Amino acid sequence: MKMHGLGNDFVVLDARTRSVVLEPRLVEAMADRHRGVGFDQLAVIRDTNVADLALEFLNADGSPSAACGNATRCIAAREMEESGAGTLKIATARGLLHAVKLDGRVSVNMGHPQTTWDEIPLAEDVDTLDLPIEGSPVATGMGNPHCTFFVPDAEAVDLAAFGPEHEHHPLFPDRTNVQVATVTGPDRIRMRVWERGTGITLASGSSSCATAVAAARRGLTSREVTIVLDGGEMTVRWADDGVWMTGDTAHVFDGVWRL
Repeated sequence: MKMHGLGNDFVVLDARTRSVVLEPRLVEAMADRHRGVGFDQLAVIRDTNVADLALEFLNADGSPSAACGNATRCIAAREMEESGAGTLKIATARGLLHAVKLDGRVSVNMGHPQTTWDEIPLAEDVDTLDLPIEGSPVATGMGNPHCTFFVPDAEAVDLAAFGPEHEHHPLFPDRTNVQVATVTGPDRIRMRVWERGTGITLASGSSSCATAVAAARRGLTSREVTIVLDGGEMTVRWADDGVWMTGDTAHVFDGVWRL
């Protein structure tokens, strides 16, 4: 299945009915937008006895990712549409996530943010709210690491150069997702994202959550904000039970991959 959330696109393989084995070179071949299908991330649905379904995520370069918020929302929307359920429990490497249907859109609780250096993880014990990197970014873990820069104008940043430079910063042993964000109001943020293992994407669920948490921790916004991405808008609410993200989803087409 090809799906997207605000232009952040995925290939989704259902491994509940047949075995799916993915080598990194196969993932890269499928991710090629000219010779394959093209996607930012790949998601695999698997059976589990602890939730309604389990999800595994891979980046476009074949590397694993513990979290992918937009893919989780897209798959949850399809599963709830087919089953008629209004809620869903999803097992991921990030933990057990909960999804609910709200006014035609799907909201997913991405869990509590990780804000200590060893959880994110960072290479050393530093202040995660003010990293010793030029620009003083904020580090946040959402099952995957994030580095958020608050800048005067997110549009003006050369993300194609800025992103990879910081994705591989030595402070992040597992690499990091990179966001450039401009606060445009007490509940509104313009954000652009560079995803580790993928590059520039039109949207990112976990990056939106991390940016919302970083802004709230800095006292720049309230704990419920609208994130304005290149592909559209998403609502993020940092509640007592975790970080909820809500946005549109789309199921584009179904296909068959031939080896």
